[in-house]
Amino acid sequence: MSKPVVAVVGRPNVGKSTLFNVLAGSRISIVKDTPGVTRDRIYADCTWLDKQFTVIDTGGIEPASDDMMLSMMREQAETAISVANVIIFMTDVKDGLVESDYQVADILRRSGKPIVLAVNKVDSFKKYELEVYEFYNLAMGDPIPISAGQKLGIGDLLDKVVELFNADSSTEETEDDRPRIAIVGKPNVGKSSIVNRMAGENRVIVSDIAGTTRDAIDTAVRFNKKEYVFIDTAGLRRRSKIKEEIERYSIIRAVTAVERADVVLLVIDASEGITEQDAKIAGIAHENGKGVLILVNKWDLVDKDNYTAKKFTDKIRSVLPFMPYAEILFISALTGQRLNKVYDMIDMIIANQNMRISTGVLNEVISEAAAMNQPPQDKGKQLRIYYSTQASVKPPTFVIFVNYKELMHFSYQRYLENQIRNAFGFRGTPVRFVIRERKEK
Repeated sequence: MSKPVVAVVGRPNVGKSTLFNVLAGSRISIVKDTPGVTRDRIYADCTWLDKQFTVIDTGGIEPASDDMMLSMMREQAETAISVANVIIFMTDVKDGLVESDYQVADILRRSGKPIVLAVNKVDSFKKYELEVYEFYNLAMGDPIPISAGQKLGIGDLLDKVVELFNADSSTEETEDDRPRIAIVGKPNVGKSSIVNRMAGENRVIVSDIAGTTRDAIDTAVRFNKKEYVFIDTAGLRRRSKIKEEIERYSIIRAVTAVERADVVLLVIDASEGITEQDAKIAGIAHENGKGVLILVNKWDLVDKDNYTAKKFTDKIRSVLPFMPYAEILFISALTGQRLNKVYDMIDMIIANQNMRISTGVLNEVISEAAAMNQPPQDKGKQLRIYYSTQASVKPPTFVIFVNYKELMHFSYQRYLENQIRNAFGFRGTPVRFVIRERKEK
């Protein structure tokens, strides 16, 4: 099962993003080179009291406004509410209790989700004690005074959030070993059409209007006596075409769908080609360590010669250099071309995600790799690899013990990864490395 989701919700300018940055542990408005990390990234993985969860920042809710931007912010916040296991309802002690707070409270009550009421900007409880008590009028339980800017009261807030994970039955593990497949991509690339074709019926509404799929929709499909669950999502939209706030709506759905999935199907429009937006979506799957199958849809509409597929493949590899492991399949949802192969690819990727290599065999491969290409050295120090073992699966993760951790350059680590892939395959799945330093006795 995926990690619990915590949505930070409230009217505009109450400090939601400040709290989000505190919970995320850094100011993530900074641009990072990691694929899928954007300037306004609004989700982050957090840990408190050994509990892992995903926190989602939202645009402010203005319940009574008809302004398009505020309307979209409200819609996006309601999306976050629908996928959340616990909601942090943010208010502002300096503004006091206002009508919009009552309206947001009504929206949250209708969700039926566990709610933690946070009263922000309380830099001195003694000073604002009476003002904090005023928020009992919302009938949302005990208000928790915090100051996101001063990082005060955050522990008390998170204690309550984690406590409510247990009260929310949707976070409980269920015995469901069916493979879960998230279908992600830009709007109008044919995600819903692929699900419908594979399901054999129109289970998902298909429309030419970009973004028709408003919610993540689970569709169970049986093929060759085996059942799969496909998660269709709203497409991630181009930043140049719509307002930044509106794009958040799609990211929330994609992130939560990817986290729930075993394998991610990234759908690309063959007539449009691979784009930077596709790379951004692929980066979300890569960051989460998911198996990836790239489906180039509408292949029937492309004029082809003997080199078309190779050129398209080379272009994908150049735009997605961080996931050379991803499998590529050229399909047509309209004609059904190669769709049956999707199931075989999914099964293969899941098997690779769960593959375990014995410690003895793994160390043989790495020893041979080190003999063929000597480990790097610097200032008289030579990197020595003592021992390697596989720590986990989904994705396959390897721990390598060395004498000097700083000598394990990225390029040599990538060389070792390539040797491991040559030996064992691991097609369709990322592999992770943890480098541990162990001094010689």
